Amino acid sequence: MVLLLAVLTGVAAGVLTHLAEQLLAAAVLAGGAAAGGAMTLFHNIIRHR
Repeated sequence: MVLLLAVLTGVAAGVLTHLAEQLLAAAVLAGGAAAGGAMTLFHNIIRHR
């Protein structure tokens, strides 16, 4: 569940970055960074339930 949420967050961030800047490399970096942060966030949220 955590991995799915992180991947969806990363894809959304990557797509939005690509639409805004039209640079594929920037979109990939933004998506990866968002996925990494989302992984930590969702892991902590779900763990404390």
